[in-house]
Amino acid sequence: MDYYLTQERLDELKAELNRLKTEKRLEIANKLKRAKEFGDLSENAEYLGAREEQANAERRVSDLEEILRNAVIIKKSSGNDTIDIGSAVEVRRNGEPLKFKIVGSEEAKPEEGFISNESPLGRELIGHKVGDSITVDAPSGNVEYKIYKIM
Repeated sequence: MDYYLTQERLDELKAELNRLKTEKRLEIANKLKRAKEFGDLSENAEYLGAREEQANAERRVSDLEEILRNAVIIKKSSGNDTIDIGSAVEVRRNGEPLKFKIVGSEEAKPEEGFISNESPLGRELIGHKVGDSITVDAPSGNVEYKIYKIM
């Protein structure tokens, strides 16, 4: 599976992975060592908590390694006449202007206008041009968007 990321997001994920593999692992190892000093591990809440924290951190390390191994860098889209991942678009829904940037699922923040290429709207927008209208099947029914600008 490909993970579409901007260079900035790729750098953030690399930094997070590095922090988890160095600082976080050391921090958890110290917690485990301290918790073991309290004795009986079967009823040691601090030990169990540290083990859970360790499992979560290792799961995130594994997830990040998978993402980085399959990362596809999104090129800044400018001057393209069709919408693709990385494109910023202005559309109108019921006459209301809306702006979106199509990003990979790891960067999606719909409330900030960053929509995933895998979302219903993102999927429909890809490949279209200025002047095209698209219809998205939403929970409240079909919603029509008219494409006004590709940035």
